[in-house]
Amino acid sequence: MPDTTGLDISEARGSEARRSEARGSEARRSEVTSHEEFIHGDEHLTNGPNDAHELLGGDGPTRTETDSLGSMEIPADVYWGIHTARALINFPISRRAISNYPDLVRALARVKQASARANKEIGVLDAKKADIIDAVCQRIVDGELHEQFVVGVIQGGAGTSTNMNTNEVIANAGLEQLGLEFGDYSELHPIDDVNRSQSTNDVYPTAIKLAMVFGVQRLLEEHAKLTTSFAAKGVEFAHVLKVGRTQLQDAVPMTLGQEFNGFAHTLQEDFDRLSEVIPWLNEINMGATAIGTGITADPRYAEAVRRHLEELTGIAQETAPDLIEATADAGIFMTLSGTLKRAAVKLSKICNDLRLISSGPQAGLGEINLPPRQAGSSIMPGKVNPVIPEVVNQVAFSVIGADATVTAAAEAGQLQLNAFEPVIAHSLLQSLSWMTNACRTLRVNCIDGITANTARLTQQVETSVGVVTALTPYIGYAASAALAHTALTTNSSIADLVVAAGLMSAEEVARVLSPERLSGVAPVTGVIVLPQAEVENLARAKAESDES
Repeated sequence: MPDTTGLDISEARGSEARRSEARGSEARRSEVTSHEEFIHGDEHLTNGPNDAHELLGGDGPTRTETDSLGSMEIPADVYWGIHTARALINFPISRRAISNYPDLVRALARVKQASARANKEIGVLDAKKADIIDAVCQRIVDGELHEQFVVGVIQGGAGTSTNMNTNEVIANAGLEQLGLEFGDYSELHPIDDVNRSQSTNDVYPTAIKLAMVFGVQRLLEEHAKLTTSFAAKGVEFAHVLKVGRTQLQDAVPMTLGQEFNGFAHTLQEDFDRLSEVIPWLNEINMGATAIGTGITADPRYAEAVRRHLEELTGIAQETAPDLIEATADAGIFMTLSGTLKRAAVKLSKICNDLRLISSGPQAGLGEINLPPRQAGSSIMPGKVNPVIPEVVNQVAFSVIGADATVTAAAEAGQLQLNAFEPVIAHSLLQSLSWMTNACRTLRVNCIDGITANTARLTQQVETSVGVVTALTPYIGYAASAALAHTALTTNSSIADLVVAAGLMSAEEVARVLSPERLSGVAPVTGVIVLPQAEVENLARAKAESDES
């Protein structure tokens, strides 16, 4: 402590005040220096759409905005304000702004629009202000102002920066509509007016769930088209016989059409499971405000905002029965993530199969031809790779990883709020977008152009020992096994060996080994009833074969 002996009280206080002011000025200089170093000091951190350097470091005109932490200069022509500016400095993480997720931006606008209408209806917000907010939100829904949503999608604060960015853009766009200056919040305030009756803790989860509904709906459209493409190939290849395989070893015959129909049916199952998630995403916690008690919100607000949100989106909305539970719980995000992972894994397995049965073209299985999309090698001329299934595989790997992130983030919530919903939102919205794009490119650039190598498949079936399985009801397992061994060692046809052994006639073998019966396509696929004399002859021949 400084020695103030000999000074009167006022002088001592003045001296201390000057020192305090000096310390404050030094701290402010340090803060400015730190800020400048942050903006200019690390080039690899300054190359993204939500770049503090790009958005705050210019030399153009500015306006001053103030919050509880102090004042900042904000570029004069931007629609966002001081809360967004602080987030740009604090969260230079992903270099991916929330504008990269248009579904999220539109969902945020719909929530704010529904809130403005509800607040106007119950009389807690001036009608003129509510109408301006409503109109600006509609502009955002229609695709305007998205570039102003600049905060990074990965952020601390449980989504507060995203909510503030939204509030500020709407407020300043409204001020512009009124012919007023940006930042003149006395006429239309980001929090007092745009955020009336709301908290980040009900706006953000409601908006990200709505955005996920939009994303799931778009994915389902592409998923259905992909399913239809696989089913069409099932029809096209209905009579193309091939060798089925288990554990990568030859099994019994089937048709290529059956294989593609199987792909279509497994995709349909995932379509159904994803569809079932949507109603759960439509349970909202609007009116919960901070922790679910509804503090600062009129008791009539929750039902009014639910109804308006439902009318604006055309999607049924339901207020959670327990708003405290709904504000803290992230279970639905795990449900969606798990269902999405299931769909991704199964689609990836299909792509594995496509890569395997198209392998070659000379030394592989070579059963089908994938459309050649691009040169496959910088050193091997003429090589073409299965690049479309490969990229879908990688999308699946990412979805699997995102599911682990969602699980960890959901578990990490504490008490009345989960602070990690931003990374949950990013993970799921990215997975939905990538899966949608993957389904589209797989359909357009691969499945629709697949052709069958019919001659190769026919030759494989004719020389496959797997067909002997169909003969076991007539000649027995032991005789069939012996013939299979002979066929493998001599590279002979099973049908020829059966006839040569006198076990069946050529006509009988042809009936039993018809493609329809081998693949199970025929309506009746049980044992063919042979004349009694033939049965006796077969039994006698089998007995003689066993004795020898």
